Amino acid sequence: MRFLILTLAILASSAASARSEQPNILFIFADDWGWGDLGCHGHPYVKTPNIDRLAREGTDFHRFTVASGVCSPSRTAVMTGHFPARYNIDGHFAWVPSNAKRNMPDWLSLDAPLLPRILKQAGYATAHFGKWHLANNMIPDSPLPSEYGYDEYGAFNCAGEQMPVHEDARNAVKFIEKSHRAEKPFFINLWLHEPHTPFHTVPKYRWRFRELASEEDNIYASVLSHADDRIGEVLDALDRLGIAEDTLVIFSSDNGPARASRPTELSLMHDTATGAGFGIAAAKGITGGRNGYKSSLFEGGIGVPFIARWPGKIKAGAVDKVSLISAVDLLPTFCEIAEARLPEDYQPDGVSQVKTFLGKTAGIRSKPLFWKMQSPWPARPAQPYHWVSFAVVQGHWKLVCNRDGDYCELFDLQSDPFEKKDISQTQKEVVSRMKQLLDDWKSTLPAKPTGDVFSAEREKQ
Repeated sequence: MRFLILTLAILASSAASARSEQPNILFIFADDWGWGDLGCHGHPYVKTPNIDRLAREGTDFHRFTVASGVCSPSRTAVMTGHFPARYNIDGHFAWVPSNAKRNMPDWLSLDAPLLPRILKQAGYATAHFGKWHLANNMIPDSPLPSEYGYDEYGAFNCAGEQMPVHEDARNAVKFIEKSHRAEKPFFINLWLHEPHTPFHTVPKYRWRFRELASEEDNIYASVLSHADDRIGEVLDALDRLGIAEDTLVIFSSDNGPARASRPTELSLMHDTATGAGFGIAAAKGITGGRNGYKSSLFEGGIGVPFIARWPGKIKAGAVDKVSLISAVDLLPTFCEIAEARLPEDYQPDGVSQVKTFLGKTAGIRSKPLFWKMQSPWPARPAQPYHWVSFAVVQGHWKLVCNRDGDYCELFDLQSDPFEKKDISQTQKEVVSRMKQLLDDWKSTLPAKPTGDVFSAEREKQ
C-alpha cells in the first residue's frame, strides 16, 4: 500500500512538473493597428512605452503578415492555422443578408480545428477577452466564444452580452491570477478594440496629447495610448506574480490601419457592439511606407507589427527583417511550444516557427502563402491599392491578381519589400509559375460554405 501511495505521489509530481514546463501564452491582437503606429517604429507622436518594452525585451519581426486585409478572415487564420478561404470567410462577418450576399457563412464553424480547444486538451486554462468577430452581435443564434474551447471569456462583436471594450486587461489579469493560483499554464487571447472605429476616448488620454494641433491626431494618439497602458497592466501582473520568464507574449494586429478614402469631417458614430465614439476621420494610422492600408492585399494591408517576448528564450532587443512569418503559422507554433498534440487528420497551411522565434533559423519560407478577398476591379482612383482579389507568395516572389486573373503584378520581396516596382513584364516565367500555383490553390477551395454555419435568420430572407 505504501508503495502504491509513493508511486502515485511520484506520478502526480511528474505530471505537475510537466505542466509547469508548459509556458503561458498571451496573444495580444490589436484591431487596425498600423505597422508604423508604434514608438519603437518611429511614430512622430504616438507613445507606446509598454509595447516598446516588449520590443526591447524581445524580438521585433518586420516581415509578419496576416491572412487578410480585414478582421474576420484574419482572425479565422489565427484560430485554425488555415487560410480563411477554406471556410469561405473572405470578408468581415456582418448581418445575415450581407453574409449571404457575399457567399459567406454566418460564423466560423465549430467543427474547424481550433487553437483554444487544442491547447485546452493539452492542459491549458484558456480565455478570450476583447473583440470576437468570428460571428457578429447582430446574429443572436451564433455560437458563443465558450463553445470554441475557452474556459472563460468576455467579448464584443459576438452573440450575448457585450463586454465594455476597456475591461479587457482587467479581466485578463484576473484570469492570470486565477490560473497562477491553480498552478495551471494559461493561454489568453487579448484582442483589443483599438484603434478600430468608433474611437472611444477617455479625457485622461486626450489631455496626454493636448499639444497636438489636430483633433483627429489627438483622438488617434489617445486611444492607442490607452490601449498601451492596458497592455502595461497585464505585463505588470506577470512581473508581480513572477511569471514573466514563463510567459510568451506576442503583440500584433489583425490588419493594417483604416483610413478614409476621401476627405471626411470628424463626427460621432454608433456601433451596436461597442457604443458611440468618433468616426473614420480620426483614423490616422500609418504603414511605415507600405502601399495600401486596411482591406488591401498589398503590404500596407497585411504587413503588421509582430513583437515576441519570452525571456531567456527569444533574443532581447533584436530586429528580424528577413523571416517571413504568417498568421497561419501561429497555431502550429503555439502547439509545439505547448507540447500540444495536433489532430491526426489536421493539415495546417502554416508551419511551426519555433526555431525562428528562438533565433535558430531565419530566411525566406518555402511553403507558399495565399490570400483571397472580394475586391473591386478596376482600381478606384481614391483606393489605388485595393483592387487585389488574390495573392500568392513563394520564396521571395509575390504575385497579386485581380478577381478574374487577367491582370497581375509581380514583386521581389527580397529586394523590394515595400512593393514599389512591378516586374511582371520582365519575369514572365515567374508570373506563369506563380499563376499556376494560385490556380491550383483555387481549385481546392469550396464553392460555398457548408455545415452548421448558418443563422435561422436566413430562412426569413
